[in-house]
Amino acid sequence: MAPEDFAADAALFARLREAWEERDPVPAGLIDRMVAAVAVEDLSREYALLTLVEGDYADVRGENDTATLQFSDGETSVLLHVTATESGDHRIDGWVDADARDVRLVQGDREVGAAVGEHGRFAFDGVRPGLTRVRLTVLHADGQAQEFQTPQFEI
Repeated sequence: MAPEDFAADAALFARLREAWEERDPVPAGLIDRMVAAVAVEDLSREYALLTLVEGDYADVRGENDTATLQFSDGETSVLLHVTATESGDHRIDGWVDADARDVRLVQGDREVGAAVGEHGRFAFDGVRPGLTRVRLTVLHADGQAQEFQTPQFEI
């Protein structure tokens, strides 16, 4: 195609765009609503919902130093019980309702694995204060493996 053909096509497309904008303009707010809808879809796909089951979130770092957190993405649910230890670190006891093959605790560059026992139980000892995330590899009934990860929470 010659350069003048590209210019002619660009002019034709510009006239078509002007005609459509005049006859059938984009509804007010449509672009913002679409951006929000895509963002929400991505969030629900990427992050599980954090729900405080009991106590106040500040309790994880407060005087009580115990909290129970529940995470779910609609298919997989994870329950975490965070308790302070005498050493100043924390212990996290967890339960998952899916067939978890791998469970990892992530804090920055530090990653620690835990075995998943009967009834989906797992635990992490010596967890230092800081931003924390739990990652699991879940095996679905159809044999597909999928990663589930909690949003970050602070210990």
